[in-house]
Amino acid sequence: MQLGMIGLGRMGASMAQRLAEHGHVCVVYDLRAEAIDAALRPGIVGASSLEALVATLHKPRAIWLMVPAGVVDDDLALLAPLLEPGDILIDGGNSCYRDDIRRGAELKARQVHYVDVGTSGGVAGLGRGYCLMIGGDKEVVRHLDPIFTALAPGADAAAPTTGHQTPDSTAEQGYLHCGQHGAGHFVKMVHNGIEYGIMGAYAEGLNILHNADIGKRASSTDAETTPLRNPADYQYELDLPEIAELWRHGSVIRSWLLDLTAMALRADPELAGFKGSVADSGEGRWTLAAALDEAVPAPILSAAVFERFSSRGDADFANKLLSAMRYGFGGHVEKTGKTGGE
Repeated sequence: MQLGMIGLGRMGASMAQRLAEHGHVCVVYDLRAEAIDAALRPGIVGASSLEALVATLHKPRAIWLMVPAGVVDDDLALLAPLLEPGDILIDGGNSCYRDDIRRGAELKARQVHYVDVGTSGGVAGLGRGYCLMIGGDKEVVRHLDPIFTALAPGADAAAPTTGHQTPDSTAEQGYLHCGQHGAGHFVKMVHNGIEYGIMGAYAEGLNILHNADIGKRASSTDAETTPLRNPADYQYELDLPEIAELWRHGSVIRSWLLDLTAMALRADPELAGFKGSVADSGEGRWTLAAALDEAVPAPILSAAVFERFSSRGDADFANKLLSAMRYGFGGHVEKTGKTGGE
């Protein structure tokens, strides 16, 4: 099958390569000419412009956008006039599902099909495959099945779930038509919200282990510092890389995220190469907005999102106000630096 791929960043180029390795032909475009040149190989053809990409594809065309959510509308404004009735436009990035509903209706007016695909797999997807969560018209999604089959990891990626006998389901292959426009990105949105929570739990738990030697550290004893009551209870110097490796083997919390954690700790136990400023691309926020609309409690996911904000210094002003209030009502003078028992 032939597919246009727009966006050759961390995932787009690898997805085109995986498709080519499975016998498909990709016509690729990126704003950076060097990215196009780097992507070229048997089964991958470069295009110098959006017009050239559209002209090279057979009708009905299928074009996959793998670009940041914030530029999708700009790209659509350029692409839509070039498309013809029956063409298919796929957004495989991390767009908000509300935008999918709008875009699907707008493109339908042009008789162009729209498919939203939440894509999980990251930079390892070339070899491992990509988990695909898909929204759009059923027949259009079925037409794209060869593309999804090639990109997905396949049934061997995980052991079958006992009792799973859903006729015609593709879930075991690693891709699934989740519903109408927006359903794919809605499922991916919640997937990423869960991801935030899991990552936060690993980070907090390992931080407790990291500080399990606090009883050996010099600590302040004064009116501003709660003393560590039993220093003898916190005398452990734990090997975090080994503990992470241990958990990977048979524990109930093993996962690919734990695999990545073990690799990071093995490479640099003190994580000196990182500043700890954690970005968010929006899906966690949108998940919380959906939880509010549905009146569904999500305290773990919300805490994970707010912790990311805090990591970027966005709690600094609030913390200054806390210090100001303590000074105001009790004359408490701020202490600088970390103390052993606080």
